[in-house]
Amino acid sequence: GIRILKLGENHFSGEIPDCWMNWLDLLVLNLGNNNFTGNIPISLGMLSSLQSLNLRKNSLSGQIPASFQNCTKLVMLDIGENEFVGNVPTWIGIRFSSLMILNLRSNKFRGVLPNQLCGLTSLHVLDLADNHLSGSIPKCISNISSMVTANFSIGTDVQYPSVSTGKYVEDALLVLKGKAVEYNTILKLMRLIDLSKNKFSGEIPSEIMNLRALVSLDLSCNSFTGRIPNSIGALESILSIDFSANQLYGEIPQSISSLTFLSRLKLSNNNLSGKIPLSTQLQSFDPSSFTGNRLCGSPLPNNCFVAAPAPHNESEDDIDGNDDGDEDEVNWFYVSLALGFVVGFWFVMGPLFVSRKWRSMYYHFLARLGDKNFWVVRKCW
Repeated sequence: GIRILKLGENHFSGEIPDCWMNWLDLLVLNLGNNNFTGNIPISLGMLSSLQSLNLRKNSLSGQIPASFQNCTKLVMLDIGENEFVGNVPTWIGIRFSSLMILNLRSNKFRGVLPNQLCGLTSLHVLDLADNHLSGSIPKCISNISSMVTANFSIGTDVQYPSVSTGKYVEDALLVLKGKAVEYNTILKLMRLIDLSKNKFSGEIPSEIMNLRALVSLDLSCNSFTGRIPNSIGALESILSIDFSANQLYGEIPQSISSLTFLSRLKLSNNNLSGKIPLSTQLQSFDPSSFTGNRLCGSPLPNNCFVAAPAPHNESEDDIDGNDDGDEDEVNWFYVSLALGFVVGFWFVMGPLFVSRKWRSMYYHFLARLGDKNFWVVRKCW
């Protein structure tokens, strides 16, 4: 029977026929880039030998049928750019253990990212961009071992048997560096995660930095918070990072300057602050990669002016402390002076007001003192 059926990039319309129980030998089915509408036929789930299914860029709707669980040999599932709804089925991560490419981008999927997807240990491409997914990224994402270490020597091509050639290499449309590119023969080199344009929140898990074989990581246009993990420098194979349009804060980790293959970085429109780390790559990027933050330094036009902190001097602190004490003492000095004046005044003058005898004696004393001073002054002249 027929093993490969490619009808993509035509102008087919209407619903996909529900007759696939007659195509049980089919390995590759490509109906992408057409105008098909309606739901995925349930009979597609009877293709237990199917290894590649491409339905991208149609107008298909509804949910992924549960009958798909029978397609346990799937290596590539691309149903992006349709109008599918519902949650991402948890059984994808359980039943499709050989899956290398999962593309659900530009649909209307909701809910959280199932932890079961962490069981896809052979996954090369995880593209769930442009949906309505929410929640956080599971920390178990580091279990995807094919993204931890890239082993290109052990038949990692997306290949299927072909009657005519003995080998068939499927192509895949991937978004890398913000551009959609079709890959085939070099598909085995790609390790890509794209969760952009969703409603994900929480912190970017440091576990994702264990995926050292990643070539592209796009988490833009979400609601991620917290700091960029310091371990981002562990992504030794990364070419493109896009964390733009989130709510990340803090400084850009210094370790990012060690990413020698990095050729695209987007950190704009966050709450990042501080100086942009120095490296050969970072200063060569367009300033738009860093705008919409509180960053400074090249390639941005605003320089970093960091005031040198004043040296800590204990003696100065002591002086300052004494000054404060002196201020308190001066205040109390004037208070005591005023009180002393009042008390002294009444001590001297009080008896004069109270006792007539004391007043008389005081006046006689002043009179005699005045006479003496008069004769002294007269003698001096």
